[in-house]
Amino acid sequence: MKTFRSLRVLPIVLIAGQTYLAAADKLRMEKAVDAMASVFSVIVYGENETRMEEALDAALGEARRLDRMLSNYRSDSEWSAVNRYAAEAPVKVSPELFRLLSACVDYSSRSEGAFEISVGPLMKTWGFYKGTGNLPAPAEVKSSLEKVGYRYISLDAANQTVRFAKKGVELDPGGIGKGYAVDRMAEILKGKGVETALISGGGSSIYAMGAPPGESGWNVKVRDPRDETKTAIEVFLKNESMSTSGSYEKFFMAEGRMYSHIMDPRTGYPAEGMIAVSVIAPKTLDSEAWTKPVFILGRKWAAQHIPKGFRAVVCEDKPSGGSDQPCAWLQ
Repeated sequence: MKTFRSLRVLPIVLIAGQTYLAAADKLRMEKAVDAMASVFSVIVYGENETRMEEALDAALGEARRLDRMLSNYRSDSEWSAVNRYAAEAPVKVSPELFRLLSACVDYSSRSEGAFEISVGPLMKTWGFYKGTGNLPAPAEVKSSLEKVGYRYISLDAANQTVRFAKKGVELDPGGIGKGYAVDRMAEILKGKGVETALISGGGSSIYAMGAPPGESGWNVKVRDPRDETKTAIEVFLKNESMSTSGSYEKFFMAEGRMYSHIMDPRTGYPAEGMIAVSVIAPKTLDSEAWTKPVFILGRKWAAQHIPKGFRAVVCEDKPSGGSDQPCAWLQ
């Protein structure tokens, strides 16, 4: 008999920079907005209150715009239109969406399919799309898995179109949308003259511009995956991003086991072996995308394949009685 309980969603990143006090010659301002089923927040430091507020409003406006373009919860979004029609005929998309989908296919290829933008059917089967989580029958998983694969996505650069090779293919922006939005918001802030800011997409994908007054960088902490009152890692970020994926971020319990929202697109089941992964990279699009293959394929694969210059922290799901410190920097 299937048993399940409501999906749990827990915070995984604490931004200690929010507690800093502005220096005498710097103003501090913070705003937030709901978008992409998450909360996007921005902290800025500056000298001109009016310009700071204009920059904040513009950045948050960008998050709203991208929600309208990328959301698979909105039937009128460009993303939803692709899912609805691309199996029937090539769908003309904006240059912006085409570039993003091209990057997603490239991530899939470089990660041996561990990052998978077409994981939508599995997310629905497991109840992670607008649901509470549920344990599907093996036949359901098999049927959904047959519709998953970046090789089913055909991109025509000359005509800027997207075509699916079979019916039932469905793109899911959950593994990339926040990272893209954070990067775009950073570009908006830079264009408005902001030099010091911290942008957070749902707490799991962040970008740090400059450093708060008197600090070497923005202090960011990832909570211990086994004890939310403790810190697993603490870093100071400056002009770089960090994204974290954890099995404890969204999950449900069924028949005595925990099932995470992080799908292994090779098997159709939630990935195992890791509790959390954090990736630090120059862009948030990269850091968010690469948390998935590192989480799914593990430490050894990541050490050989993660792009040069990226850093990662892996928290392995070690058996009880093992190390009290399951998280370590990737060597």
